[in-house]
Amino acid sequence: MWYFYILQSTVKPDWLYKGSTNDLDRRLEQHNEGLVVSTKPYRPLRLVYYEAYLKEYAARCRESSVKKSGSVLTPLLRRIKETLK
Repeated sequence: MWYFYILQSTVKPDWLYKGSTNDLDRRLEQHNEGLVVSTKPYRPLRLVYYEAYLKEYAARCRESSVKKSGSVLTPLLRRIKETLK
């Protein structure tokens, strides 16, 4: 399985990171250990959302579409933020 995921900083809750991986547990651990440059200053991080895909291509496409398009990202973030209240 491949995953598209969103992480939230616990020190700066408005900051979210979007990514994809084939091992969600390992990747979250890498983020929280400071091994990912782009998320290191925002640790600790928590997983707030993920979607599972059978193929890497599908997960990467979803990541790309969410990062590039406000029309895709805005409703998704609204839904996630509502569940975090």
